[in-house]
Amino acid sequence: MLIFDLHVIGDKLYYIRKRASLTQAEVAEAADLSDRTYAEIERGTVNMRLGTLLKICNALDITPDEILTENNYTLSDREDELMTMLYSCSKKERETALSLLSVYLDSLK
Repeated sequence: MLIFDLHVIGDKLYYIRKRASLTQAEVAEAADLSDRTYAEIERGTVNMRLGTLLKICNALDITPDEILTENNYTLSDREDELMTMLYSCSKKERETALSLLSVYLDSLK
């Protein structure tokens, strides 16, 4: 099902950008947008043209359906909180956290 809520689209862009460890400025530059325009899109306060959507998708290395369609899953509040904490860490801290998680998950098998 397609998503038409600009805030939901903006939230998805935020999490995809964080997952890619990119700043708003980096995505804006790669998509040939001003920092302010990209920030407004991510906040869900402005609509974007199809061409802009495609530039952002190319910058984030995703397909449009990843931000324009509903997922069959939702993250719990705790998972969302943990992902936010993880993305606020340095690259080295993230690598350590993911290594620890991997060891733990392997131990469950």
